[in-house]
Amino acid sequence: MNNKEFTTELSQRLGTSSKETAQTIESLLSELVEELQNGKSVTIQGFGSFEVKKKAERISVNPTTKERMLVPPKLVLSYKPSNILKEKFK
Repeated sequence: MNNKEFTTELSQRLGTSSKETAQTIESLLSELVEELQNGKSVTIQGFGSFEVKKKAERISVNPTTKERMLVPPKLVLSYKPSNILKEKFK
């Protein structure tokens, strides 16, 4: 399902126009991204939680050349599904 199909399906379920639904989804995602950029975690009840985690720097070895390289630290997005969602896929 792509973004257009999702927006159309959701607008039909909510009984709103596709444009209004698209604006709502855009606002939701914008707020989600803003909170994550501020270092906060976001929990959506019944769906799961999103969190930004810091990966430490590490040494990596190229298997072909055996060259050792330093991989710098970076931030990664982590998602943990809720127990309710996990139960639906057992």
